Amino acid sequence: MRGFGELEAAVMERLWSWGRPAVVREVLDDLNKDRDLAYTTVMTVMDNLHRKGWLTREREGRAYRYAPVATRQEYNAELMREILAGSGDQAGTLLRFVESASPAEADAIRRALRSRGTRRS
Repeated sequence: MRGFGELEAAVMERLWSWGRPAVVREVLDDLNKDRDLAYTTVMTVMDNLHRKGWLTREREGRAYRYAPVATRQEYNAELMREILAGSGDQAGTLLRFVESASPAEADAIRRALRSRGTRRS
């Protein structure tokens, strides 16, 4: 797995923020508020995301309605797991990450770890 390309990320961001499936036209109209894209460009990107397993789709008339397979948090967690797995030193990488965390980020890490411990008990 690798990170999304720029347009893939923009498509996924919209679908995640909307929290509902959408057709290509809806995504295109929203993307075109910031840039000028062709329908076929967005359709190809969404089809590629579907083929890669990041979007599901259901036929709706002549179009498809697309939805993310994973949440934004699940996607980001998987990226983080891959980075750790490829780091060669997971403990050292985690330590560097925690050392560079802001106080708010450190608090979020502590809360997440406490929550994880509570769920396992």
